[in-house]
Amino acid sequence: MGIREFPGGAPGGKSIAIGMRRSPDVSPRRLSDISPQLRQLKYLVVDEAIKEDLKWSRSVEDLTSGPVGLTSIEERILRITGYYGYQPWAASYKREERLRDPPGPAEAQAPVGTDAGGRPSPRCWRCSRAQLKKIFWGVAVVLCVCSSWAGATQLARLTFRKFDAPFTLTWFATNWNFLFFPLYYAGHVCKSAEKQSVKQRYRECCRFFGDNGLTLKVFFTKAAPFGVLWTLTNYLYLHAIKKINTTDVSVLFCCNKAFVFLLSWIVLRDRFMGVRIVAAILAIAGIVMMTYADGFHSHSVIGIALVVGSASMSALYKVLFKLLLGSAKFGEAALFLSILGVFNILFITCIPVILYFTKVEYWSSFDDIPWGNLCGFSLLLLTFNIVLNFGIAVTYPTLMSLGIVLSVPVNAVVDRYTSKIVFNGVRVIAMVIIGLGFLLLLLPEEWDVWLMKLLTRLKVRKKEEAAEGGTDLGSGPQNKGGRARPSFAR
Repeated sequence: MGIREFPGGAPGGKSIAIGMRRSPDVSPRRLSDISPQLRQLKYLVVDEAIKEDLKWSRSVEDLTSGPVGLTSIEERILRITGYYGYQPWAASYKREERLRDPPGPAEAQAPVGTDAGGRPSPRCWRCSRAQLKKIFWGVAVVLCVCSSWAGATQLARLTFRKFDAPFTLTWFATNWNFLFFPLYYAGHVCKSAEKQSVKQRYRECCRFFGDNGLTLKVFFTKAAPFGVLWTLTNYLYLHAIKKINTTDVSVLFCCNKAFVFLLSWIVLRDRFMGVRIVAAILAIAGIVMMTYADGFHSHSVIGIALVVGSASMSALYKVLFKLLLGSAKFGEAALFLSILGVFNILFITCIPVILYFTKVEYWSSFDDIPWGNLCGFSLLLLTFNIVLNFGIAVTYPTLMSLGIVLSVPVNAVVDRYTSKIVFNGVRVIAMVIIGLGFLLLLLPEEWDVWLMKLLTRLKVRKKEEAAEGGTDLGSGPQNKGGRARPSFAR
């Protein structure tokens, strides 16, 4: 390496240029061999003639381009000398990236979610506001689901003290399903920009049943079976309240989530998930422990069997709906539930009449019927179904499902002060096991992928923090010595 002087340029009245020779034996092997020259790289000026002579070596770039040019010389020297496994491709790639897209001062220093002036980005602010709004609505939906379901359960228990007719109560409450479509249309008129008549909206929603709409054949093949399942689900649940306390009924009904998974896996060929199999096993174990908690008495065994049957009917309803009808929009779901109410009025009305005349469910006079309790139960059940079916429009489905499991402690508190329930160890463990299984079933299908990504990010963050800590410790003695090592690029 040769050094020549040129008049002018550098502060000392001299400028320096570097010429590279082709002889490999003169190349230095360590940076310390050329450290005096490296200190003077800041003041290098290369004339055009020398640049033309050195083009073959690709060792010198435009040295008049400030810190980038100095960094280029540093990299070329390290590459030529083979300094300790230096990787020039990585450094040149980073340099090209910096040259291609240089950030401005404001952009380089602005944190995530802020604009160039350091203020919060309007887009991020809107996203955060939307998420907060959705979470707020989710909390409201959870409270509504929990209170309506627990309230309906407790009110049904109070009703049976004066009106011992669970099937008649089921029939009376199911008739209120007729209000689903009128309530939906009222919301459509208030919210939608393009208003449609009732007939137009009805025809549009009827396409859910096929190209021909709602025909008599479709009514009996696609609506009637679900009407029967709906009635059986509610009747078995209400009849179980007569046998066992409402806490056991509500916690055992949470097993329907496990039954839905098992039926979906068998019938719909859904994806196999080990965690959901574990949840199903926990649900079954909770059912057995709940039966053991009362000592296998006939009354409790019958009540538990009724609740398990109700949960099974509910799971069968959901799986068959997805198999035969698929997914429904809000208007289509409202119309379908109203059709179930019509089916109940037309074809199920005869059963309470038969039960009355056979004195299976008998009451002396209609004045003795607690109409307030019946209407209150029906209104709470209607509210529960409305929120459960249409709450997805304002919040996450997982939050809505949490409302059902949260009704268990609410019923437990009420039963603790209004009945003679005994919370022994077996009952508490069974409730915890069933609740844990229910929560495991709420995990999304890609939960394992998200968990691995989270763990990977945490590991990377720990490594970065450790590297930054090591860098700070390494730079400490230099600052204390008062003599800092010279930087190659200033």
